[in-house]
Amino acid sequence: MWFPRFPAPRLPSLPSLCAVCHGWGRQRVCTACLQRHAPPTVRCGRCALEVPPGVRTCGNCLVTPPPFDRALAAVGYVHPWSDLVLQLKFSAALDLSHSLADLLADAALARAQPLPELLLPMPLSLPRLRQRGFNQAWELCRHLGPALSVPVAPDLLQRVRDTPHQLAFPVEGRAANVAKAFAPDPSRTGRLAGRHVAVVDDVMTTGATGAEAARALRQAGARRIEVWAVARTPRQGDNPAPCSTSSSSIPKSRPTPAT
Repeated sequence: MWFPRFPAPRLPSLPSLCAVCHGWGRQRVCTACLQRHAPPTVRCGRCALEVPPGVRTCGNCLVTPPPFDRALAAVGYVHPWSDLVLQLKFSAALDLSHSLADLLADAALARAQPLPELLLPMPLSLPRLRQRGFNQAWELCRHLGPALSVPVAPDLLQRVRDTPHQLAFPVEGRAANVAKAFAPDPSRTGRLAGRHVAVVDDVMTTGATGAEAARALRQAGARRIEVWAVARTPRQGDNPAPCSTSSSSIPKSRPTPAT
């Protein structure tokens, strides 16, 4: 799988409509909306689910740790971020990728922990890549890598098995759906040996996709593996704020990009 290797262009800061409040500003998501809709949130360091203040690791991860070492999410998968992620993913709103990547970069820096040595976009299968025309994870990494001064390896992790969309399966069946779906490029596994890497995606739901990618990377010799996502779906049973449905461009048949 090939992706262009040129960095994202830095265009002059021109007036733009905020994608959330539709006010004029210099960013696709204005500072006021960031302050209102992306407040600091305490999250489990292993799975990125929201936890009470003072808790570093949730009970589920203490009992059954995931195969990756840490997880990071910038925001919850709630309004307005759910709308923006869906617009990026299913309506090719690539202009949103910069603002969403900036959210993730800010979250990574706020942890005050060592950054990974390599960013890996969560790969799509070739049939899905042809259908969509782009990989939203790569679009995020194009901005995220330069923002953090971390190199991006866009095709080092590959999806070797096309699988049905995770939404077609109940939560307990999603791990089996993506089993053995990922593998590193066999000609470049040396780039993973002993390295600290982060797999980047748009949304983390059950963590099954990230877990399977982590297993493939661990087998290839990666020392430390993190899974990063712009948005994390709330824990089952939580009552998040309802997602906005004002955008008519979002396909109603795909309400949540489950991973």
